[in-house]
Amino acid sequence: MSLQETQSLIDTWIKTHGVRYFNELTNMTLLTEEVGELARIMARKYGEQSFKAGEENQDAGDEMADVLFVLVCLANQTGVDLQEALNRNLEKKTRRDQNRHKDNEKLR
Repeated sequence: MSLQETQSLIDTWIKTHGVRYFNELTNMTLLTEEVGELARIMARKYGEQSFKAGEENQDAGDEMADVLFVLVCLANQTGVDLQEALNRNLEKKTRRDQNRHKDNEKLR
């Protein structure tokens, strides 16, 4: 599924099941909340923190999907074509960082 198809699918879902989009500030807050939930899993699974009892089976993929869902909502609300934005961003990174990482001794 392309990013444009994803944006359309989520727009349809919102209009069918969600009644309407939450306002942009609410969605920005929800995005921050979802990133925090993902961060908690990552810190416990890959970092030095341990899971609390009953937390062991949390799904990082589900939390990543929550982050993507809210990010797509924000893109839809603000008129951002995520595919176009990603293409521009990758072009920028390619120009700016063409040799930066190759030349980074820390990455060898």
